[in-house]
Amino acid sequence: MAVENKSDGDIQIIVMTGRLDSSSAGEAESNVKRVLDLGATKLLVDMSDLAYISSAGLRVVLIAAKSLHKAGGAMAICGMSPSVREVFEMTGFLKILQVFDTETEAKAALA
Repeated sequence: MAVENKSDGDIQIIVMTGRLDSSSAGEAESNVKRVLDLGATKLLVDMSDLAYISSAGLRVVLIAAKSLHKAGGAMAICGMSPSVREVFEMTGFLKILQVFDTETEAKAALA
């Protein structure tokens, strides 16, 4: 898995590529923690190039969402493939997280 960090104004963007599973969740969690420790309050997670997510990956997403909520911030996710979206749907995460088709929609929700 590869993780790229970028920003657009006050929105921090994490782009995830590949597979977010037990072997890569630690790295992804450390990356999210670094971004949040730097004071990010608006986080966009771009999953356009994420091919797979496991329960370990879902845990990383949930930790980020909870941390941001505690800090008064917000998180949005965009670009899920059908297979990743199915995992989010089956676990009920689509009901508790802000999920959008495009980065533009996600940024608008965080603005």
